[in-house]
Amino acid sequence: MSRQRVLLVTGVSGAGKTTALNVLEDLGWEAIDNFPIRLLEGLVAAETASGEPRPPIAIGFDSRTRGFMPDQVIARGEALAKRADLDVTTLFLDCSSSELERRYNETRRRHPLAQGRPVPEGIRAERELLEPLRRWAEAVIDTSDLSASDLQHAIRDRFADRLEENMTVTVTSFGFARGMPPLADLVFDMRFLDNPHWDPDLRPLTGLDDAVAAHIERDAAWDEAFTGIRDLLLLLLPRYAAQGKAYVTIAFGCTGGKHRSVHTAEAIAQALRGAGFSPTVIHRNLGSRAADQLEGSPQA
Repeated sequence: MSRQRVLLVTGVSGAGKTTALNVLEDLGWEAIDNFPIRLLEGLVAAETASGEPRPPIAIGFDSRTRGFMPDQVIARGEALAKRADLDVTTLFLDCSSSELERRYNETRRRHPLAQGRPVPEGIRAERELLEPLRRWAEAVIDTSDLSASDLQHAIRDRFADRLEENMTVTVTSFGFARGMPPLADLVFDMRFLDNPHWDPDLRPLTGLDDAVAAHIERDAAWDEAFTGIRDLLLLLLPRYAAQGKAYVTIAFGCTGGKHRSVHTAEAIAQALRGAGFSPTVIHRNLGSRAADQLEGSPQA
């Protein structure tokens, strides 16, 4: 039986717990903030009702959480860690007092333990309260010198099984004559390839047909162009993932969106699958009504 991953996320107020939980949620974790400590055992039940594998769960808590007492949190966390079906880790987010004070002054938010007192007093009180948790935590991230983006990268580096698996890649074909896709991140114009539309036998077919694919790949520019586009995408996609980009849309266009763009999208999607990605393929204009006037002349 595989063990469910459980991450207990805590730390001083203002250190970035909300940011961390949001990143974990994007990575596929079930993220819950300020969950009552006394209900912790029930939240990570031994089995799901359907018997399916349990997703990893990240539970955030701090001095604002109902029933928060560090010694009880530690006791309950240690009890969970003894269970054979759980893999429990604790993350503590820390930050220097001067940087916390700057953040609170900048946002003009109240510190939860200030209680009408100056922010520095609330910070000192909370730091003293949380010190046992800081000593107990397996992982500590000091965010004093980290931007929100830096913290996001740190969380992904520690808790993402594989960054690329958490990014949704869509490969789409389209016809320029019917407008470009508005949300495409990368657009490749395939109109430099020989157009199957001008072969009467191929015109009624699409880029999904073997005869059209063979025609396109006989073009002298195909091999070099396809290899260049493939290699560029294999360079860029892991970098997009590392930057935390959740969705990437790659669009291939030709005049009508029926032949060259369709075949290229299919070929690129197959290459990406071979590299470990799981792209979704959409042919936007494949079912559009044929219109010869969209293609212009054979010399165009």
